[in-house]
Amino acid sequence: MKSIQTKYLGPTTFRGSRIKAYAEGGAAITVSYDYENNEIAHDRAARALAEKMDWSGTYVRGGAADGRGNVYVNVGNNVGPNVLGGSFAFQVKGAAR
Repeated sequence: MKSIQTKYLGPTTFRGSRIKAYAEGGAAITVSYDYENNEIAHDRAARALAEKMDWSGTYVRGGAADGRGNVYVNVGNNVGPNVLGGSFAFQVKGAAR
């Protein structure tokens, strides 16, 4: 089962705020923070990592224990948003690795 964690990275002197998504094995991606809905920003980063790694399936969102981001768990290809309700984050089509 694949899982992705995200965390907020505050602005520095040289860069604006960002969201970092990371997973097992050192897979990671950092995306700009759009200052829109916070959940959407974290969802976008997690989805970008899943697509980069060519991971498919339905991902559900939960809050990270430290309160700085989210945890996304791949629950497989046969579960749709109508089953998951408010915890649904996104789906990625393609072959799971």
